Amino acid sequence: MQSIDQIADQIIAREGGYVNDPDDPGGATNHGVTLATLRRLGLDLTGDGRVTAADVRRLTPEQAREIYVQHYFHRPGLGGLPEPLQASVFDMHVNAGANAVRVLQRLLNDMGEALAVDGALGPATLAAARRAADAAPGLIADAYGIARRNYYYALADARPASRKYARRRDGGKGGWILRAEEFIAPRFRLTEAQHRERTAAWA
Repeated sequence: MQSIDQIADQIIAREGGYVNDPDDPGGATNHGVTLATLRRLGLDLTGDGRVTAADVRRLTPEQAREIYVQHYFHRPGLGGLPEPLQASVFDMHVNAGANAVRVLQRLLNDMGEALAVDGALGPATLAAARRAADAAPGLIADAYGIARRNYYYALADARPASRKYARRRDGGKGGWILRAEEFIAPRFRLTEAQHRERTAAWA
């Protein structure tokens, strides 16, 4: 089993360095950490009394790891999830915030639970996740990864500006889809043809 620090380092590698994409609602990010996160945590890394994009640029991978482990894994209670779910939910929590938990709650409801889809990992959600993992120990991570992939496709359906994250210019799988499929067994990953069919309606 990987340590949480190792999983966090892999997330940092996926996120890359400093980016300020006008189509990204998160705004300026570095190692995946957004300006909004630095402001929420009050991290003035330049010491000028303000938290701006300059502080985002100053963020180190080590600081990003600490933020992820403390605020995106421990604080929301991801350690209470079954081990097969932890890495993917952690990765998506960094990428999409509480929607990572909402995707899980919807999946569990599809499996027969009756959870509030509130994005909070309370006792009911954790117990339901454990039941699901016990019922399908070799498949729960795949089921979550597929639900996550579907979330990204649906987001791109609804927001054309986000489609570049789900589909490359050449029509292949974009970063969102590849990222979700890192946590899905090869037999459940879409072929390129299936991906192109799924996105054919996009302009």
